Amino acid sequence: MNVPGQQPQTSAWSMYRAIVGIGAFCALVIVVVFQSTAARIRDNQERFLAAAIADVLPETRTTVAVGLAEDGRLVPTTETLALPVFLAYDEAEQLAGAVLTAMGMGYQDNIRVLYAYSFEQNAIVGFKILESKETPGLGDRVEIEPHFIANFEALDASLSVDGSALANPIVTVKQGEKTDPWQIDGITGATITSEALGNILNNSASEWVPVLERDAGTIERGDRSNGQ
Repeated sequence: MNVPGQQPQTSAWSMYRAIVGIGAFCALVIVVVFQSTAARIRDNQERFLAAAIADVLPETRTTVAVGLAEDGRLVPTTETLALPVFLAYDEAEQLAGAVLTAMGMGYQDNIRVLYAYSFEQNAIVGFKILESKETPGLGDRVEIEPHFIANFEALDASLSVDGSALANPIVTVKQGEKTDPWQIDGITGATITSEALGNILNNSASEWVPVLERDAGTIERGDRSNGQ
């Protein structure tokens, strides 16, 4: 019985229904927003990646995304891979190189990079950091330091005689101590980040370069995409 002047008590069931209703409404709003923006986000990501590919391998005009079949062969793929790999073709539709994404742990968090491999030079000939949370003014110097960027004009990634592995592992050395073309001249004050990038590139190139060298020529012209 309600007492005059006293607010009626809300039942637990009414409160539960209200909470569930609000939660369902919020979930619906999130889903609608996600679906309405997903295409735009995907388009922006593709544009960003295309621009990055052009940065590391400027002669690229068309690309084909590739992956590994169950038997280890290189095959075209339409899957959205976390670390996509592309064969790149020039204006004359000749194989210009390969562009690969790779990721590994830096000083603070994972670093995601994009790099270009030249079949003609057997070397990494372009490099770009896609995502990094390294310390401003220290670790992030790997993105702007001229002598460090110069490492990737022709970083040796040639294979052993049997073609099964890199002839020499890609390693980072102390600044000023580079003596071989497969070494990365590091940055004093950003040693951990420099070494991390050496490890990232070595691990990725060790996995992919033998396969690319063996199978890239088997990708048919019709598998190529128009644009990037």
